[in-house]
Amino acid sequence: MLRPALPSDAHALATVHVASWQRAYRGLLPDDYLDGLEVGGWRARWERSLAAADWPRRGTLVAETERGLAQGFVDVVPSRDDDAEPATAEVTSLYVLPDRWRAGVGTALMTAAVDALPTPGYRAVTLWVLSGNARARRFYERTGWAVDGAEKTAVVAGVPVTEARYRRPL
Repeated sequence: MLRPALPSDAHALATVHVASWQRAYRGLLPDDYLDGLEVGGWRARWERSLAAADWPRRGTLVAETERGLAQGFVDVVPSRDDDAEPATAEVTSLYVLPDRWRAGVGTALMTAAVDALPTPGYRAVTLWVLSGNARARRFYERTGWAVDGAEKTAVVAGVPVTEARYRRPL
């Protein structure tokens, strides 16, 4: 089941977030950084984010199991890029518990988020992905996204990483 996330989902989203990062970014970010990630720090971030939600203009969709346990989420905001048109949304994160990868959860979340974005007037959507994250890039390309040529360097855990921007029209 997919539904808009509530502030009470912050701990569950943080748990998914940490587990996903620890698996997906192994080899891309320092192991000691990934091993030291804590749910508590991410929970506070999610509490703030979920308190400001206004789905589908900005907010998070959560995918739950039949028993109501979070297994993934997608988060959307108005684009934060300086070169973005006003009617551009941005997917800030799409994370699924590693034991649910390739089970259709990510595709369902992304499809639902993209399908909802025209409602508040968005005409395009972007996302940023670590350039070296081949698994994620294959997923995005399979689900209709294309690299738009923009790149940026960010520093994560003291390590510079290159990110590529993907875009799709709505």
